[in-house]
Amino acid sequence: MRAIQVSEHGGPEVLVPAEVDDPAIGPNQLLVETEAAGVNYIDTYIRTGTYPQPVPYIPGSEGTGVVAATGSEVTDFTVGDRVAWAAAPGSYAEKVAVDAAVAIAVPGGVDAAVAASALLQGMTAHYLIESVYKPEPGETVLVHAGAGGVGLLLTQLATARGVRVVTTVSTDAKEQLSREAGAHEVLRYGDDLAQRVRDLTGGQGVAAVYDGVGAATFEASLASLRIRGMLALFGAASGQVPPFDLQRLNPAGSLFVTRPTLVHYTRDRSELLWRAGDVMNAIAEGTLRLRIGARYPLADAAQAHRDLQARKTTGSIVLMP
Repeated sequence: MRAIQVSEHGGPEVLVPAEVDDPAIGPNQLLVETEAAGVNYIDTYIRTGTYPQPVPYIPGSEGTGVVAATGSEVTDFTVGDRVAWAAAPGSYAEKVAVDAAVAIAVPGGVDAAVAASALLQGMTAHYLIESVYKPEPGETVLVHAGAGGVGLLLTQLATARGVRVVTTVSTDAKEQLSREAGAHEVLRYGDDLAQRVRDLTGGQGVAAVYDGVGAATFEASLASLRIRGMLALFGAASGQVPPFDLQRLNPAGSLFVTRPTLVHYTRDRSELLWRAGDVMNAIAEGTLRLRIGARYPLADAAQAHRDLQARKTTGSIVLMP
């Protein structure tokens, strides 16, 4: 089968198209013919070696497709079912071995590209607003990268519950997308960002900051919080945040900082089904809109990574085998 293979850590150029053997499946796995694979920032962290991963390997962990074979112990799925997943290594490929425990049935009518990129970003937005910090109606929150995949979904989920959302973006086009998702105020990045956030909140600051950008925004995020505010640092698109003195949180307002990750918010099958079900059903019903910003052929995975890291994309991006 065709796949993308990484033989050494490095830049996007290490994403090389290759012919490899079909994956073998175990008794509790599905063999899935891939319709689309999601491309996410975590893929770039693994590619560069920021997150350790032995080489060679096939990148990607998210996708959707049709079940071609089932392991002997699988009872919940049959050949021909459409499934999606957010935790199956080797997803940049024509076929993927997916643990049945992480597979989710795709509702009818959901486009392959949407299904392929709904779970990782959608469940991230879900756990951020449902479990990390659940804002009350009328509270104000700050969402960085408001036109990104998680940013657009998180904005919609927050505004649907009556939360005032302030976002950050880098261009006029991204501002328009963020406003269409429901953002009440859209700001540009800059040295005075925290002051502009405080001006919008009567000097108090926001209840929470959802920050997937990392190093470039961390200081502004801290300075934008109200007393006992929560900073959820869920990504590092601009680089990892360096170590800092926890004592700083005291005079800044007894602040909270957390570095969450999806795996800890989908600890078992029931939690996974709850989050994935909420996201997939909302997409199928049209109450949650997922924007596909770009689709690339599988062989162009390197270009997809370049565009993602250069922040040339909006919404979600996918590879189409």
